[in-house]
Formats: sequence, structure tokens, C-alpha cells
Amino acid sequence: MAAVDLLVTGGRLVTPDGVRTGDIAVSGGRIVPGGEALHVLDAKGAYVLPGLIDSHVHFRTPGLTYKEDWAHGSRAAVVGGVTTVMDMPNTVPPTLSPEAVLAKAAMIDGTSLVDYAFHVGADPQRPELLADLDPGVAVSAKVFMAGHHTAPTVVRDEAQLDKVFAAAAAGGVRLVLHAEDEAVFALLDRWRGTPERHRDYERYRPRTGPIAAVAQVLRLVERHGTAAHVLHLSTAEEADLVTAARFAGLPVTFEVTGHHLSFTDADTRRLGARTRLAPAIRQRADQDRLWEAVWRGEVSTLGSDHAPHTIEEKCRPVPDAPPGLPGVQELAVAVWTGMRERLPDESPDVAIARLVRYLAEQPAALFGLRGKGRLEIGADADLTVFEPGGRHMLSARDVRAKCGWSAYEGWTMAGRVRTTIRAGQVVWDADTGTFGAPTGRWVRR
Repeated sequence: MAAVDLLVTGGRLVTPDGVRTGDIAVSGGRIVPGGEALHVLDAKGAYVLPGLIDSHVHFRTPGLTYKEDWAHGSRAAVVGGVTTVMDMPNTVPPTLSPEAVLAKAAMIDGTSLVDYAFHVGADPQRPELLADLDPGVAVSAKVFMAGHHTAPTVVRDEAQLDKVFAAAAAGGVRLVLHAEDEAVFALLDRWRGTPERHRDYERYRPRTGPIAAVAQVLRLVERHGTAAHVLHLSTAEEADLVTAARFAGLPVTFEVTGHHLSFTDADTRRLGARTRLAPAIRQRADQDRLWEAVWRGEVSTLGSDHAPHTIEEKCRPVPDAPPGLPGVQELAVAVWTGMRERLPDESPDVAIARLVRYLAEQPAALFGLRGKGRLEIGADADLTVFEPGGRHMLSARDVRAKCGWSAYEGWTMAGRVRTTIRAGQVVWDADTGTFGAPTGRWVRR
């Protein structure tokens, strides 16, 4: 029997064929049939998951690395069991072309603990670039339909948006969308002014903005046949609209974030700027509908929208405080905590398989990442060893993001990531608190 590099033994394996106790053998960075092992990792008492995928992060390279960078962001990721991330284009300068993506990749090389892919930005001045976009350069094109502090390139004009959808359809490019209607917010601001307290923020950036934008997206998808993935749904109505459109056969899917599943507008009364987000944190009824989408399988991906800002930025006057929070480290455990609290009698095997579906299998399939998201022979040896039990309080000293804070501080989380393995190499060991080598690679479609 041939020797293998690593044998992960005794864990509950979450595979495409179900959950079972067994071993995973690794050689040359891939999952292989079993053999004699040079190294053994005991996973008893834990689940062994395919390495998790966060398809929505802002690691702030280039231009904004004073508040996050790839070294810190990738540490936060592996502590959270994430082995692959997909980075957004709203940097300084914005990543709006294949050349800009290549330049970003060169900056990151040698600094990342995780594998990575990129969303290129949709340039409203050059929508025709999407018709010829090399799928090996970017997994999708990001469209901002509303602006905020770190979204300098916004497709505001309806005719420009139509051209973006047409060009993306011609090039077979999936669009990922920040779908809020800026004109709705501008109209309300002229009437109400700007909020003076964070607790009032949701009223000033209400549900009408994203609902109107999602309705426009669905019309354009129907017109052009463009594949579209709507990011960070925040309202019950959006979930209903996108689910109905998909049922009708339109190529549209949606993401829910960990923070929209974890917080409501009542939390903003306590946390203030830490949960100031775009789109805003909504009401309990909206959160319940998003969880319903998780239970029913209507959601396609879970994402962190990891978007760190410094505490100093968050402490600016209310109109100037930027939206966003760090979340890649907290994503899996926060969602797992919510699952166990909301359905405590559900089989842990059923719950963990659902988590893997939204945080591994479906992101890999949706964005064309071969070898990712599944425990099977020949797949990349990206593994997350996850302890489902126990309770662990998150404190500021646990935060690995460069900004140094978390909206989840003081939360008692269910479960923890014990070990994270990328390409057969341990990149995080919670028992020793040590990281591996930054040998993460660019994943090309």
C-alpha cells in the first residue's frame, strides 16, 4: 500500500453521499485512496468538512490595507475554517479590468494562508469588457447599484445597467449584485435628511431600496438571460421575489450573510456603528424569513461580506461612519450557533450537511471552482475539522482581522474549528494557536 502524506482519522466525514465516520487520506495536496501515513491527525469527536468557501470578502488590497490586508484576512479566514475566499473589487484603485486583477494577484502572492479567486468590477463606462472577460481571470463581475464609502464605481443609470446585463449575457459572465436603489435613498434623504443616531439608520436606508433594486434586476435577467447572484439579501420580500423568479426558471440565485442571520435592528440599539451595514440590519420578521430560506434550501450561498473598518472610522459622526464589519472568522460558527438554537432537536448530521451545502458545495459549483467544496477522491485536500459541541465566548483578543474588533464580541458560540487544512497542509491548529505557511494560490476557473 502506497504511503500518503496525511491521514485524518476517526472523524464524521461530510461527503456528497452523506455523513459517515471514516478516514481521509491526503497526498500531493489531493484527497486519495487510503494508505500508510507519514502523519496522522486524530479527528475523533469532530466533523471533517470540505474546506469552507467564503465567496464574499473585502480584503482591502490594494489601497486600503491600513484596515485589512491578506496576511490578517487570511488568518481570520482559516481560524473560521475557510480555505478559499473570493475577493471583491472595491479597492483603491478599483479592480475593473483583467489587468487590474492580474496586478492584485501579484500583490497577494506569497502572503495568503487561503486559496483565492476574484470578482472583477463592472465598469459602467466600459460594460463591453464583460463580453470578452476571460473566466480564468474572474469568477464573476460585481455590480454596485448604490454607492457608499468604499463603493466608488456605481452603475446608477438605467441604460448603463442594461448594457452591463447585455454584455455579461454575451460573455457568459455571472453578475453578483449589491442591489439597492440609490434613487430611493436620495429621495428619502431630501425629505428626511440624514440619520443622527445609529438606531435610526434602518429607517433611513429602508427595505424599499433593495426591494425596488431586486425587482429591476429580475426584469433585466428576464430580458437578457443574464446569470445573476444577488448578494446579502436583507428582507423577506427580496427572498420571496428571487425564489419566485428561480421557480419560474430565471437564472438567479441569492446569498445571505452571517450578520443578517445573527442580528436585528434591536441589536443596533446596543451595538451602534458596529452593525451599521449596507444593506441595513432589518427586523426580526426579516431575519426569520432568511432563516426559512436556509431551511428550505432557497438560499444558494452564505457569505461573510467581510468588510473591516478601523474603530476610528466607525466612531465618526453618524452620516460619515462607513458601513461594514469583519466576519470571515465568525461566519461558520455564528451560523452553526443559530442553527442549533433555532432547531435544537435537529440531527447534527443534517444540520452540518446543510452548512456544508451553503459554505462549500454550492459556492464551488456556482463559481466554477473545480476540486473545491467536496470530500471525494481527486478533490483538493482542503479540510475543516469542526467540533460541533461546547461553548466558546468570543473576545476582542480572539479577533484575527487587522481592525481588531468584532460585532460578535461577548457572544457564546456553539462549536469551534479545531484544525484547518489547505492542500494537505495544516494552516490553523486551535489547540496550539499556530498558523501554517502562506502558500495559498490563485484558483483559476
